[in-house]
Amino acid sequence: MMYYLPSKNLLGRGCINQLAGEIRDLGYKKALVVSDKVLTGNGIVEKVTGQLDQIMVDYVIYDEVKPNPTCEQVHNGVEILKGNGCDFILSIGGGSPQDCASGISILATNGGDIRQYEGVHKSQRPGFPTIAVNTTAGTSAELTINYVITDEDRGVKMVCVDKNSLAVLSVNDPELMVEKPAGLTAATGMDALTHAIETIVTPGASTVTDATALEAVKIIFDYLPSAVKDGTDIEAREQLSYACFLAGMAFSNAGLGFVHAMAHQLGGVYDLPHGVCNAMLLPVVEKENAKFAPKKFRLIAERLGFETEGRTDEECSAFVLDEIVLLADEVGIPKSLKELGVANPDLELLAENALKDACAPGNPFMPTKEQTIKMFEKIL
Repeated sequence: MMYYLPSKNLLGRGCINQLAGEIRDLGYKKALVVSDKVLTGNGIVEKVTGQLDQIMVDYVIYDEVKPNPTCEQVHNGVEILKGNGCDFILSIGGGSPQDCASGISILATNGGDIRQYEGVHKSQRPGFPTIAVNTTAGTSAELTINYVITDEDRGVKMVCVDKNSLAVLSVNDPELMVEKPAGLTAATGMDALTHAIETIVTPGASTVTDATALEAVKIIFDYLPSAVKDGTDIEAREQLSYACFLAGMAFSNAGLGFVHAMAHQLGGVYDLPHGVCNAMLLPVVEKENAKFAPKKFRLIAERLGFETEGRTDEECSAFVLDEIVLLADEVGIPKSLKELGVANPDLELLAENALKDACAPGNPFMPTKEQTIKMFEKIL
């Protein structure tokens, strides 16, 4: 198997303070800082760019990235990068800035339109050098070969899987994650849980990816409620940052499945938060997947402390599914699309696009269009 990971990764409390030295050693001179207005407004971007100031590395800030970044935002970022003579990208944020930065990186060296790179390993050249500073414990976009860009013309989230988009360096400092809103913490944590569980049940899983994904599952169940309840709980934040990293290591190398295939459509058409969509769909899709990968649900049940000896596969699967629902309820995940303001979704369109999604083939079975519609119906 091939195993992809950034060549260097900084982890743990205070590791952001090592960034200046790493950039100095790499010899970079000017950064395109890719982030969003929230992070420039709350001082996180300034804290990170302070590392550049220490070593007198110049930078220009591009903070126009919105949740569910678009093709236009990627293309604009490339223009700013080239127009300012930047020699590396410094991405700061959760999944949206990280995904946008990955798109900018690929387009800056390969040219063309970002829509050309939808799918698996479509680029020919390594992306523009990128250092990825993560600020949420969820997407793992700072360390994976996956990035997602919304094609605003088609209303579709394009899944791009590309080894050339890997960052040179990833940074996961939980001190940058404290005091995040409870809703965001819940959504990103459930996103990481979805990554871990989908990776475990996918046919592309291996002993290596199972090990990291199972540990991520256990950490998330143990610490996510605490982080949602108290945004300043640094121990919970640190453990969740490790879980996010472990889940990212796993899914970047084994793949995802139909939860993501369906969630991408909800995000693309209705601009809904990705982690929330995953959380609502996770028990729905995994109930079906349990029929095809029962041994994997036994593994998850064991890791969560369920006594599996003498229990049937169905009992083990039911335990896991119940635990997912209980965790989602505890951290305040909405139960329906109506709660998110979507009263009459176009189920035909959503199902058709989900079946075309790049994550769909990673599922233990390929649902029919009718089965997909029925699964969407369960979260109306």
